[in-house]
Amino acid sequence: MSLTPQLRRALADRIRYYNELGVYDFYRRETAPAETAPEPMPLKNIAAAIVEEELFAAPKPESKVSYPVQALRLIREDLGDCTRCPLHQQGRKQIVFGVGNPHADLMFIGEAPGADEDQQGEPFVGRAGQLLNNMIKAMGIRREDVYIANIIKCRPPGNRTPERDECETCSPFLMRQIAAIQPRVIVALGAVAAKTLLAINAPMSELRGRWFDFRKTKLAVTYHPAFLLRDPRQKKEAWKDLQMVMKEIGLPIPSKGVE
Repeated sequence: MSLTPQLRRALADRIRYYNELGVYDFYRRETAPAETAPEPMPLKNIAAAIVEEELFAAPKPESKVSYPVQALRLIREDLGDCTRCPLHQQGRKQIVFGVGNPHADLMFIGEAPGADEDQQGEPFVGRAGQLLNNMIKAMGIRREDVYIANIIKCRPPGNRTPERDECETCSPFLMRQIAAIQPRVIVALGAVAAKTLLAINAPMSELRGRWFDFRKTKLAVTYHPAFLLRDPRQKKEAWKDLQMVMKEIGLPIPSKGVE
C-alpha cells in the first residue's frame, strides 16, 4: 500500500508517541489464511521511520531555549486553545496546563482535571487537591516546591475516565513538560496516569512499591487522592509509596503520615 504524506505523518506521530513512552518494539502480522497462523514479524526500520518523520515535523519551539520557565511558556503557547481532540466540544471551560516549580525535583502527574480544576485552570485544587497538598506537606515540602500536571489537560464530561485517543493526543505535551522540567522523580497518581506513562496494563498491586525507569528519570506509582477520599484506609499504603520517594530524593522521613 502506498502511503500518502498525511498517512505517513500520522504513522510517524503514533510511533513517536510510543517511543516517548519508552516503547520501541512493534510487531505486525502478515495477511494469511487463519489456519496458517503466522508468527508475529518485527517491523523493520523503525528508526528510519522516526528519522523520516522528522522531515515532516517542525522543530519544537522550546528546543532553542535552555531555561524551564521559557520552555514551559513556549509549550503552553504551542498548545494554544487546543481543539486537537473532541473534549473541546464537550463542555470544557479552559485548558489546565500545569502548575508549580519549573525546576522541581519532584513531579506529580494525575489523569485529568475535574470540575474545580476546569473552573480555576489549575490542577488539583478541589477536594482531591487538598488531600494532595496534605500528602506533599507530610513529606516536609510545599506545593510550590513540586510541579503538578495531568495526562490530559481538559476535563472529560462528567469526570469520566479519559479515553485512549484523548490520552494519545494530549500526552505528548506532557512529555514536553517533563523534558523541560527534568525532575529527578515522577509520581504517577492512579492507574490511568501510571498505565499511560508506562504503556503497560497492570493492576496497582503490581505497579506500586517499585521504581520504573522513565525518560531518564525514576517513576513511582501511588493511589490517586480521589481514590483515597473514597477509601481512606489506603492512606497508609500511599504513605509507604511517598516514603520510598522521600528516600530517593533525600528528604527526612517524619513519623507522622498522611492525614
